[in-house]
Amino acid sequence: MPELPEVETIARGLAPELTGRRITEVEVFNAGSVQGDREVFDACTPGRVIAGVGRRGKLLLVHLEKERRQGAACRAVLDHRPAGDTPDMLAFHLRMSGRLFIYGPEQLPGPHTRIIITLDSGRRLFFDDARKFGSCRALSPFSRPLWRFWATLGPEPLDVDRETFIEQFAERRKAVKALLLDQTVIAGVGNIYADESLFRAGIRPDARPGDWTRDEAERRLGRLYDELREVLLEAISECGSSIRDYRDARGDAGAFQNCFRVYGRSGMQCVSCRDALTTARVAGRTTVYCSNCQK
Repeated sequence: MPELPEVETIARGLAPELTGRRITEVEVFNAGSVQGDREVFDACTPGRVIAGVGRRGKLLLVHLEKERRQGAACRAVLDHRPAGDTPDMLAFHLRMSGRLFIYGPEQLPGPHTRIIITLDSGRRLFFDDARKFGSCRALSPFSRPLWRFWATLGPEPLDVDRETFIEQFAERRKAVKALLLDQTVIAGVGNIYADESLFRAGIRPDARPGDWTRDEAERRLGRLYDELREVLLEAISECGSSIRDYRDARGDAGAFQNCFRVYGRSGMQCVSCRDALTTARVAGRTTVYCSNCQK
């Protein structure tokens, strides 16, 4: 599943093509790919101007400008809904195989094309998803807090301050890797960047912050805070990691997989001490770490 660096890379690639363009048509080829209020999505997405492209956790966000006058179809739908229910963003969750590409008008839908958004430039945004696990939904100031996934997202690792980050983990009895993967604790981190940041911080993935003294927690989690941010920024600079399906908005692969120190290197030598790396299951996920370097 694309993690924070991959989604951030896709958002940055899409922004120049989408920002300032008006949506002229939305075609849905798979009903299950649109979640949330389908009636609002269908009525209130066409005709809207795209204000920008961003990210929250692993969600890619297409922000919509506020319209002074809604179209007749949108007004008719919103008349029966609470005030503030006008969508101001589209949230794409790519999950395992979702991809977002920009094509010209000559591009035909493929076998895995689920949604096409046509722009006033003639260019079209394709949402392709082979496994159908991904989704798009229209969100408004009213509906966002009602979507549990959104409402419970933890802080952004590149925005949160050190003290808040430490408090999110300190005194918890779960394995530290399980906490990193928990989107309600910290948003956007998955298996790759959990393993890589824990290795750099010298922390075993099955260590439990609740077992540490307060001084140990502040020291170890403070280092994890620094290493996680560094790993994420390095990965963004390399356009993410391409393992299987991930490609950016231009169809290019990322390059951070060439920098992996532990992820996917089971049984290989540690880059620091040359001992063989250890593989285990932590939080239900395959985990690779160095038992010598991560005490």
